[in-house]
Amino acid sequence: MAKHHHSEGAGPSQRQLRVGELIRRTLSDVLLRGDIHDPDLNRMSITVGEVRTSPDLKIATAFVLPLGGQGADEALAALRRNKAELRRAVAKDMTLKFAPELRFAIDDTFDRLDDTRRLFDRPDVKRDLDAPDDDEG
Repeated sequence: MAKHHHSEGAGPSQRQLRVGELIRRTLSDVLLRGDIHDPDLNRMSITVGEVRTSPDLKIATAFVLPLGGQGADEALAALRRNKAELRRAVAKDMTLKFAPELRFAIDDTFDRLDDTRRLFDRPDVKRDLDAPDDDEG
């Protein structure tokens, strides 16, 4: 058995990244196909932006966003309500020894991008960005 070296602040291992991406794609497919028998869930278009797994791969947190960013709470509630069935569907499509416990969180990456854009649009920030560097010349 290989020894695992975990240092504080270390990022996810290649295996965690690989499994996370595999779960992300599988979960996206399951949601796209409407494999889960929940009309509320099936009428939503949910994007799975990222899946992060725990180091032991027992827990997978899916960062999701409903289309247009509307109804996030409703989408989370529907996903959580169906998490056992989603876990089975993901496990069936994947070749892992065990299916990780699925957890769901709203993907706020897009919000942060919007915040950054708004910040760059502020007049004082634009002025500072457009100011010539004093160091030149």
